[in-house]
Amino acid sequence: MLVAPSLIPRKPGERIKTDRRDARKLAQLFRAGLLTEVHPLTEEDEAARDLSRARDDLREDLTRARHRLSKFLLRRAITFTGKKAWTNAHRRWLESLRFDNPADSAVVADYLLAIEHIEQRLKSLLVHVERLGHDPRYAKAVATLRCFRSIDTLSAVGYAVELHNFDRFTSARRLMSFVGLIPGEHSSGERRRQGSITKTGNSHVRRLLIEAAWNYRHRPHVGASLRERRKGQPPRVIALADRAMLRLHRRYERLTHRGVLPQKAVVAMARELAGFIWAALSPLASQAAAH
Repeated sequence: MLVAPSLIPRKPGERIKTDRRDARKLAQLFRAGLLTEVHPLTEEDEAARDLSRARDDLREDLTRARHRLSKFLLRRAITFTGKKAWTNAHRRWLESLRFDNPADSAVVADYLLAIEHIEQRLKSLLVHVERLGHDPRYAKAVATLRCFRSIDTLSAVGYAVELHNFDRFTSARRLMSFVGLIPGEHSSGERRRQGSITKTGNSHVRRLLIEAAWNYRHRPHVGASLRERRKGQPPRVIALADRAMLRLHRRYERLTHRGVLPQKAVVAMARELAGFIWAALSPLASQAAAH
């Protein structure tokens, strides 16, 4: 059993440390069930996780680079009158801009060059991430996750490499807790007081869950792309994904009808989506469904 040193309980006034004392304390804590077990990644799993996170870093860099250019133009009172930014029409509009000051022209050209450079890097990295989705270590989990609405190869790879070992999650609530989507609590006696989500654990998976949950606001529908992704997959997983689509949409409608802010409703949906993902990927859930 591998234990996280930072999570070992310590007494505030304990100032004597020896190997004998440490051994006795560890044995007592282990017997009491107070030690937190951790599951370290293999070198291959860590490399796959770093590849997925590098893609996220590039996506954030691209957003920042675009914001720099848009805010520069906004300071010059130059706005795009089209429907949507960063389309082909928007690119042509950016390239057609002319400035009286040569310094402004140089700044815009440099910002555009930085954006194009990041986009090329992102395209190159996406090829490696999609190839990772066919790796035998992750192929089954990725194919299962792609049966869910708003989860395609890139996000499915993110789930698979970040969670990497579903045997350690003995229940759906443990997975929800791992990604920090359960509410904080400060209760005493008969008084129960719950706060916002804990936001502990894996922030990457939490972001993916919340991004996916936003799409469940819309009416349940199986489009052509989702139907194609589901070909050849187990009926149990497809039925589970359909249940998630119906339940999360109903939950969003119910919460917003009560006056709950959409942002809070989506977080609640993301927590339930984590439960459905656990049911689809956990060996324990599969065994229970078989019986």
